[in-house]
Amino acid sequence: MVIETLLNKASAELADVAENPRLEARTLLAFALNKPVTWIIAWPDASIDATAQEQFSTLLTRRRQGEPLAYVTGQKEFWSLPLNVSTATLIPRADTECLVETALQLIQSHPITEVLDLGTGSGAIALALATEVPDLHITATDMSEAALAVARKNASRLNISTVSFLQSDWYSALDGAGVDLIISNPPYIAKGDAHLDEIGLQYEPQQALISGTDGLDDLRAIIGNAPASLRPGGFVAVEHGFDQADAVCELFQRSAFAHPQTVRDYSGNARVSFAQYPA
Repeated sequence: MVIETLLNKASAELADVAENPRLEARTLLAFALNKPVTWIIAWPDASIDATAQEQFSTLLTRRRQGEPLAYVTGQKEFWSLPLNVSTATLIPRADTECLVETALQLIQSHPITEVLDLGTGSGAIALALATEVPDLHITATDMSEAALAVARKNASRLNISTVSFLQSDWYSALDGAGVDLIISNPPYIAKGDAHLDEIGLQYEPQQALISGTDGLDDLRAIIGNAPASLRPGGFVAVEHGFDQADAVCELFQRSAFAHPQTVRDYSGNARVSFAQYPA
């Protein structure tokens, strides 16, 4: 069977689960053939042998059953970086680039050299910052050793040596040395929230999504315990749900942070809040 015929058939099969069935079909076929997507586009009349068709069919079935494309291929781009992902890590999302941008603005306008990334997952945020500011020293933590294995592999593939990875439940394994900036994309979905029923979310690590009955348990822990790990004048920047900005800013104020501010993501939703601890 030729590529064009395969893609037409696959696109129809993915119509109910994919926003862009044609693009996903190309991505899966390219992955099955170990070819770039540009090759798939350039050679629509190329014949695909039976073995490759079977591999493609297996991938297609997984995606059709609702498994996210990133888990099917084990790959996801974030901040233009090609990252490995697994079911031990959340799939990096475009909205989280808002947190990277916020951190970069703080780094550019303040004397920040030591950064702590809590709950690093695949390492997406830490590695994006390391790429943009190579002289930063970043400590990236996660409670999951499986997630850290993915993050370390990503750092190695990207030839990034300025990020240190540490297994830790938020601050539990840290030595107390002060940092200038704490960043985190923690769990912030409330238990029982309707968003958890969205297609694909059941494949992602639930402990990285759900945070108590109001979605704020981990944000409380991160913000409330941050002063012990911050240098005077240090910052905390966190991602949160679109409707949680007021609650997060209140958490900052309760912990004596000054002037909490909120940043909107590319869709116009309140997505990141940050504040400075007094010097």
